[in-house]
Amino acid sequence: MVTVTRETDHLRERMNRYLDEFLERETAGLAFLGEDLALLRDTLLGFVRQGGKRLRPAFVHWGHRAAGGDPGDEAVLAAGCAVELVHACALILDDVMDEAETRRGRPAVHLALAEHHGGRAWRGDGRRFGESAATLSGMLAYTWADAALLRAGPHLTDAFEVLTRMRTEVVGGQYLDLAYAARGASGPAEAARVATYKSAKYTIEHPLHLGHAVAGGDPRLRVPLSAYALPLGEAFQLRDDVLGVFGDPEVTGKPVGADLRQGKHTWLTATARERAGGYGAALLDHVHDEADVAAARQLIVTTGALETAEERITDLVSLARTALDEADLPAEVVHGLGELADLVTRRQA
Repeated sequence: MVTVTRETDHLRERMNRYLDEFLERETAGLAFLGEDLALLRDTLLGFVRQGGKRLRPAFVHWGHRAAGGDPGDEAVLAAGCAVELVHACALILDDVMDEAETRRGRPAVHLALAEHHGGRAWRGDGRRFGESAATLSGMLAYTWADAALLRAGPHLTDAFEVLTRMRTEVVGGQYLDLAYAARGASGPAEAARVATYKSAKYTIEHPLHLGHAVAGGDPRLRVPLSAYALPLGEAFQLRDDVLGVFGDPEVTGKPVGADLRQGKHTWLTATARERAGGYGAALLDHVHDEADVAAARQLIVTTGALETAEERITDLVSLARTALDEADLPAEVVHGLGELADLVTRRQA
């Protein structure tokens, strides 16, 4: 029998080929842009193609398998493509809102577009052009997600309901992030709520449900899938928070302490801020150079926030694994989802 690791690797290869073919086909519909197509095409397609591990399509795949789906069914690739395009949209727009400088080790899309503007001495504000063009690129990816899902077989009503819920919640989570920051509501509870809707659910729970829907699965199966997905999604986001502060830039694709410099209000920083009082809050709110990053990291360690986060990740993964063990799922699905639990929460991801 093919091992789960080889199956997951094979899925990634198939997913990349499917994405390539889909993107080329959809881009043909923009031929009317003439010479202006090249920039939009190269920027958006390049961003999607450098998407890394394809975690979300992997969860779509195992949700499909959990519901009895055929691993060779191309419908699961169409659904995975839709999720990847929603993910691309979310990242591009998130970087615009956060004024992020890098993504996946490269300049963020809006900055790459601004540089293109500046390098050709075009009229107007280059940064404004970059942000506007990046927003349109995100909208295009969002639109193409629908086109991808239309190829996902006969169970489209249920599949679109899941995709709509996923997109509604990620947009709502992003709005919560903006609103909490504007109001100064940055405690651990608020940070956890943002993370749940902005990242965790759309990374694990909704892709699992989407794969299940594409396979026409028994609705009752979504309960144990969620019991596994929700704690794992929270653990995934906590690991991402830790890596955003302490991770290796060669692995994360972001500069050292990028989340601290951007002033992101994560569960990790909110816990440190709460424990350190006024001094800690002032320090974390004014991180600019390497010395500030080092001081903020030290604060997070000395307050015990880092240790608490690691303990919580361990506890959440344990909850997810218990739910998986108690679910009535095929052995290969339990193995595959267990492998993904390790992948999304390991210390260098």
